[in-house]
Amino acid sequence: MRVTIKPELLRWARERAEGTIDALTKTFPRYEEWESGKSQPTLKQLERLAKTFRVPLGFFFLEAPPEEPLPIPDFRTMPQARLSRPSPELLETIYICQQRQEWYRDYLLAQGATPLPFVGSATVADDASVIAATIRDRINLEIEKRRAIPTWTQALSYFIDRVEEAGILVMMNGVVGNNTHRPLDPEEFRGFALVDALAPVIFINGADTIAGKTFTLAHELAHIWLGKSGISDASLERYPEETVERWCNQVAAELLVPITTLVENFNTKNDLRQELQRLARIFKVSTLVILRRLFDAELLSREAYRQVYEEEQKRVKSYKQTLAGNKGGNFYYNLARKVSKRFALALVSSTLEGQTLFRDAYTMLGILKTQTLKKFAQELGIG
Repeated sequence: MRVTIKPELLRWARERAEGTIDALTKTFPRYEEWESGKSQPTLKQLERLAKTFRVPLGFFFLEAPPEEPLPIPDFRTMPQARLSRPSPELLETIYICQQRQEWYRDYLLAQGATPLPFVGSATVADDASVIAATIRDRINLEIEKRRAIPTWTQALSYFIDRVEEAGILVMMNGVVGNNTHRPLDPEEFRGFALVDALAPVIFINGADTIAGKTFTLAHELAHIWLGKSGISDASLERYPEETVERWCNQVAAELLVPITTLVENFNTKNDLRQELQRLARIFKVSTLVILRRLFDAELLSREAYRQVYEEEQKRVKSYKQTLAGNKGGNFYYNLARKVSKRFALALVSSTLEGQTLFRDAYTMLGILKTQTLKKFAQELGIG
């Protein structure tokens, strides 16, 4: 049974999935004929195509290709990211997080929760250093305690825990759901914030470097305080023209590396490159962040900054350190990080108490079995 499909729908689905005709003809020998309209696929072949393109089967029966704009504002600064079509992986990740947020918001309302006072409490006219200090106090982020933590990974976990205790859900994943065949690209986005007075969400691209994830978390925190949802490619490597991004970068930098503390720790007698490494270990950030903060503190001339920056940028790009939790390790610990431990505790408790359907919990957690849910409950300390 052949199915009449408009060629432009096939072309749209292929381009959306970044597929090529040559690659597709290896699996579907007559694909080029289908896209040109010379012949039509069978229903079974169309079902396989839908799975290959990662789109619902019903999309092929539309009158015209659908528009898929980003559901939240785009604050990315990399031109290639802003001009290109959002990947299916990015869109689906946002949809998944929005679904979890909606559930958690309803859960909190049923519990009689009240709005978080800090959401939307700042404006870009506020002094970035003042807001950074306010955030640090609110989440109880102790610089000296982070300094004593031996590894960047542990420091990031400490940071995430502090943010979640303040009532913000932090979800960090390097793939779509639990599908390791659908990685997220840090070159497309590094994170996003979903602002809500009751259930604010921060998502961090887990495929990024440890230092990158740390800065993204700080940057998205500034978005929560500002009350502006959006997708970001947060980095101090660029000078954003967008006022919101520039302000959020300033807040993030001061939050992680307070100028006064940096000046106190800076040793002018050391070689600058060695000093960058030493300070990066103290503050658990990238050497590029330290370099920029030294320039902000007027401890480096513009000429020295530019010279060392180019060298350091090349070195950092050649060294990619990702969070171990994204590959291997304890499945249940990783799952809690992916969906937010705070969210997981609420969802699993609600499900076991009969307030939430098991199938809904499976969907939001990306699991399939009751046994997995119960084991996850044990790992979370729900008995």
